[in-house]
Amino acid sequence: MRNLAIGLVSALALAAVVIYSKGVGTDKTSVEAGKPVVMPELTGVLLTGQAAYEAKCSACHGVELNGVDQKGPPLLHKYYEPNHHGDAAFVSAIRVGAPAHHWKFGDMPPVEGMGEADIAAVVAFIRAVQKANGVF
Repeated sequence: MRNLAIGLVSALALAAVVIYSKGVGTDKTSVEAGKPVVMPELTGVLLTGQAAYEAKCSACHGVELNGVDQKGPPLLHKYYEPNHHGDAAFVSAIRVGAPAHHWKFGDMPPVEGMGEADIAAVVAFIRAVQKANGVF
C-alpha cells in the first residue's frame, strides 16, 4: 500500500512539473510551428502602431510578435488573448513595466519615449496581428 501511495505521489509530482513547465515558456506560440505569421492589412493607426512596435518592442517580442529567444515572449500566444491579458495590461506593461509571471525572461521594464497615442496604436497593432493569427 505504501508503494502505491509513493507511486501516486510521484506521478502527481511529475504531472505538476509538466503542467508548470508549460506555463513558463515551453509553449512558444499559439501559431502552429513552421506556419508563417499572417500580417493583416495595415492602414491608419495600425501602420502607426506597427512603426512604434518595431521601434520599441520588436527587439524583445519579435518583428512578427513571435518572441525573441533569451529576450522576450511571443505575443501571439493564448496568454495574451484579450480575456486573459486585456488591453489595459498591455498599456500598463508599456507605461510601468510588468513583473515576470508566465515566462522565464525576467521582469519587463517600462518602455521609454512612448506617448499615449503611440501606446494605443501599438496595442491596436498587436490585437490586429493576434486576430489575424487566430489567437482570439
